[in-house]
Amino acid sequence: MTLQQLNDVIAIAECGSFNRAAQRLYMAQPSLTGAVRELEKELGVVLFNRSGKGVTLTAEGVNFLPYARSVIMQYQNLLSAYGKAGARKQKFAVSTQHYSFAVKAFSALLRAYDVAEYEFAIRETRTRQVIDDVAAGRSEIGILYLSDFNRKVLTRLLNENSLTFHHLIDCRAYVYLWRGHPLAGNSSITFDALSPYPCLSFEQGENSNFYLAEEILSTNDYPRMIRCCDRATILNLMIGALGYTLCSGIICEELNGNDYIAVPYEADDENPNSMMEIGYLTRKSSLLSHVGEQYIQELEHYLQTEAKGADGP
Repeated sequence: MTLQQLNDVIAIAECGSFNRAAQRLYMAQPSLTGAVRELEKELGVVLFNRSGKGVTLTAEGVNFLPYARSVIMQYQNLLSAYGKAGARKQKFAVSTQHYSFAVKAFSALLRAYDVAEYEFAIRETRTRQVIDDVAAGRSEIGILYLSDFNRKVLTRLLNENSLTFHHLIDCRAYVYLWRGHPLAGNSSITFDALSPYPCLSFEQGENSNFYLAEEILSTNDYPRMIRCCDRATILNLMIGALGYTLCSGIICEELNGNDYIAVPYEADDENPNSMMEIGYLTRKSSLLSHVGEQYIQELEHYLQTEAKGADGP
């Protein structure tokens, strides 16, 4: 097994075609096909299903891919640190669902370190990408939530990718909307009261399902739905379209501004509330770096002092 073969597998999986992967790798397709067949023979497994429509990963291929990405990432980190042009910078990255508190804690972390000596990254991204980033080593920590609805499916994904979920806080559902919204003055908001207004949801990609949704109560039948890709667009649509989203109630006015408010969601028999367990992901085989440990401390400090939706005092 070689690093080139691992790169070949990653390229084919991402391109969905031997031909497109060969073009991306600047090599002949027969050479690429031969290299993969040699690797499959060495491993004793078939990594790809081949058909006239392209290629897809087999079950063994799905399990193999995160390991391949992790090895390539570690090799790149090694070159960065000890190669001839290596700057020997330490790296720290976080992948997270769209949570302002995760960015707030990251900002606090940056104030404690000399950014010139570290390579920092934070990625607000889709739920599946959070899992993939931590599994592949692109990020040391991932942040997402579990609930009674998605727990079984996400726990299976985490186990398949050798990841551990660490509890941070439990939160009830809140309705997040513009302070000028007609419902902003309510002490609580029911699902029926929301029906005239569009629900704003973070898009999860072509292969998404209810279990990957960032918003709690994702299986409810929303009469109006607008899907967005980023937090800034959702904030704009809260004003421009009187939209709303369902969240943990943990909001950061310092980053999002004070034009928005979180109002408790009022459950009923058909639309019950659901508890969100927010936590962070790590690889089972890895210990947190000292930077990672401090980031978690910043998260815990912020959540303990600012989490209005927390279940407790």
